[in-house]
Amino acid sequence: MKLPIWMGCLALLLGPLWAGAENLSWQGEWTQGGLIIGQAPPGTRLELDGQPVPVAPEGAFVFGFHRDAPPQAQLRMIFSDNRQTIKHLAIQQRQYHIQRIDGLPPSKVTPPPALLKRIRRENARVAKARQQEIPTPYFLSGFAWPTTGRISGVYGSQRILNGQPRQPHYGVDIAAPVGTPVHAPADGIVTLAEPDLYYSGATLIIDHGYRLSSTFLHLNQIAVRVGQLVRKGEMVATVGKSGRATGPHLDWRMNWREARIDPALIVPPLP
Repeated sequence: MKLPIWMGCLALLLGPLWAGAENLSWQGEWTQGGLIIGQAPPGTRLELDGQPVPVAPEGAFVFGFHRDAPPQAQLRMIFSDNRQTIKHLAIQQRQYHIQRIDGLPPSKVTPPPALLKRIRRENARVAKARQQEIPTPYFLSGFAWPTTGRISGVYGSQRILNGQPRQPHYGVDIAAPVGTPVHAPADGIVTLAEPDLYYSGATLIIDHGYRLSSTFLHLNQIAVRVGQLVRKGEMVATVGKSGRATGPHLDWRMNWREARIDPALIVPPLP
């Protein structure tokens, strides 16, 4: 039986995961913020720290590690004949840049109470978009940078404002002029296209299958609609400075389920 083209490409990209582990193969980094894309024999079931990891009928799978993932993880493999293998994974711990800024006006640290209801409503829409189950491994198209420019912000960094720790920065910032094209980094389905969110301004989410998604913040214009299938390299938006942005740039973030992934780990160095 002839294999789908994407399976042939995957076989070239992936290396052996563990000798004797039923030819499981993978690519990615076992590190905080890392993403693992792999191939298992059809019919294999996977569990990461006790949580099921969906496996496509042809055997493709994906999972990732949060910014603050602990140093150990456990992967259970249950094969079609019910044999099991458990592997203990060492997750590399990273050091992140922490910046302290004091003396700011309170309005720059905490949003006014009148806006809290709007922020909660918008956060719920974003969370709902990321929870959609799209059982197609679009991530097998591979990933590329959505735009080019100067890296102005990195994954994992955090600010402490007036002594209050803010949420870490979960993406990579690419400084570019307003109107610079933004391209889909991989195939996927558009699950959110919001023109004006309080924090992130014009915001776009593309789901690459199995709850692996890319989010683009502070856009100027969005060129696609919810439910649309986009292909890797297709123009989907333009760079902007909407929302709470201090200048024009693209903030590219990635999620696997609730885990925040470092996009810079899955693409070549930025030209």
